[in-house]
Amino acid sequence: MAEVSLDVEAPIDAVWTVLADGWSYAGWVVGASHIRDVDTGWPSPGTRIHHSVGPWPLVIQDTTEVVRCEPSRLLELDARLWPAGAARITITLHARSASLTEVRMAEQVVRGPSTVLPKSLQDVMLIPRNRESLRRLSALARGRAQTPFH
Repeated sequence: MAEVSLDVEAPIDAVWTVLADGWSYAGWVVGASHIRDVDTGWPSPGTRIHHSVGPWPLVIQDTTEVVRCEPSRLLELDARLWPAGAARITITLHARSASLTEVRMAEQVVRGPSTVLPKSLQDVMLIPRNRESLRRLSALARGRAQTPFH
């Protein structure tokens, strides 16, 4: 399982606000290029983000579904990217202080052709991508924390 973490200089509620906004997904998830729709009730279990992945015109249209949600604590997703497969992504939040949140992201390929890749190769591909995703999430959360209306 590829796992990364980052201390975000924002309150846990600001980080959760970004995660709970399905329309912001393409703003922080590396590779997501366009959000086509977000199910009403996101991020309740079973709701989905309908997204495009990749650069135009080579985009793949797929979905990411919420498996488990504990507001301001945990978001577990089933992220599809066919034909490559699907991954289980677990994002956990831990308040280190009123203005500092540890964000941990763990990703594991669970279905499709990518499951045959050795774990070390999966890590080489996933860890840098997920580190950048957390940096982008951090920037959005810091911006939300500084904005009086969110």
